[in-house]
Amino acid sequence: MLSQTTFPVSTSTIRDPHVRALLAQSKPGSVTFFPTDSVIYAQGDQAGPLYLVEFGTIRICRLTADGRRQVNSFHFAGDVFGFEAGDEHQSYAESVDGAGIRVLRAVDGSGFAEKLLGLALRGLARVQEHLLLLGRMNANEKMAAFILDLLQRQDADDVVMLPMQRNDIADYLGLTFETVSRVLRVLKDRRIILLPSVDRIEVLDADALAEVN
Repeated sequence: MLSQTTFPVSTSTIRDPHVRALLAQSKPGSVTFFPTDSVIYAQGDQAGPLYLVEFGTIRICRLTADGRRQVNSFHFAGDVFGFEAGDEHQSYAESVDGAGIRVLRAVDGSGFAEKLLGLALRGLARVQEHLLLLGRMNANEKMAAFILDLLQRQDADDVVMLPMQRNDIADYLGLTFETVSRVLRVLKDRRIILLPSVDRIEVLDADALAEVN
């Protein structure tokens, strides 16, 4: 069952200036809690509002014609998602680990659309980076790039939290579950990372991780 809670948005914890600017021109709704694996919107639903992640993690997925799942992106606290070029959602959004979500709506007469453009362009750049990752990198390079991206997005020094499951990572990187597990072991054996728990990676050598091939 979904629950709603009302409390003010704290922009001080949001690092992305594009998100901060968008929030200044919008009217955020109450926080709705989505339990693990619950759906925020479905593929084919009518597109409309944008969504702000207050806490937790969101995965954006798409079902291919043959029924396979492709994970397109992950969104963390402070991220905005829900962009669509058309009238319908071409993918679906789910809570990974129990997430709090706010709906963002424009304030009349605000510069919402202008601020939205900056975020949309950022999102397009991330899509292009992901396509490059899928098409040009081998399994080791994909995993290394994924870990480094999480380090940056989580503003972490050397410890990455993994709220998503191994199969989520596999569907995001275009790998099998077994390959994800094998590559993590390879990086561990090379003393590039440690795996203290299933939901945590400690980076021992970021430079070596960036040069993985």
